[in-house]
Amino acid sequence: MQAKVTILIIEDEKNICDFIATTLKAQGYKTITTGLGREGISLTASQCPDVILLDLGLPDVDGMEVIRQVRSYSAIPIIVISARTQEKEKVMALDLGADDYITKPFGSSELLARIRTALRHGNRPVGGSAMVDRPYKARGLVIDFDRRLVTVEGEAVHLTQVEFKIVSFLARNAGRVMTYDTLISHVWGPYADDNNRILRVNMANIRRKLEKNPAEPQFILTEIGVGYRMAEDENQENDTE
Repeated sequence: MQAKVTILIIEDEKNICDFIATTLKAQGYKTITTGLGREGISLTASQCPDVILLDLGLPDVDGMEVIRQVRSYSAIPIIVISARTQEKEKVMALDLGADDYITKPFGSSELLARIRTALRHGNRPVGGSAMVDRPYKARGLVIDFDRRLVTVEGEAVHLTQVEFKIVSFLARNAGRVMTYDTLISHVWGPYADDNNRILRVNMANIRRKLEKNPAEPQFILTEIGVGYRMAEDENQENDTE
């Protein structure tokens, strides 16, 4: 018998916590709940959940501190669920090690989709694998990492070396928001200027090449003030069905 996926919910608003727990249980997940950050840290260590859903505004310790402490010893996927809408809060949470960020209020379908994405990335072996390196596919876009080939509706698209590096990094992390700083560090190195202009220029060029309408992108979505998120990989969606 396959063990149930366990999700730890750290949320002090009881109605929201109950809604999330009920939604997840209906989908076959096992849930553990707490309204305290310190207890959440303790439960993470003792129960080893597969995913953590974390509210930032906790009564005893701020959620940012929970991320810091969990990340000091564990790579368990963390999805922040918070009413804080300021971009700097999202960026800080992601830079501290959160995998995703959902702003309240949210729907159950969005929550479940984000959890599926977190589980896929949490289960990937460190260092890569055949699964990671197989082509990315979404809505007619195909990225063949091994051949360094990008096609849209079967037509080859020429990307520069930098453009391919940006697109392939986002595709390998499809469904997750990558902050501007993370992208800049990956593409240009840890000592690169953190001015987003060079990234924005490259992204504009990429969208002109990939998108039917660059003003309404289908493949690479902007999380305003935070970063970019690649559309879900259809291969990975099929793996979970």
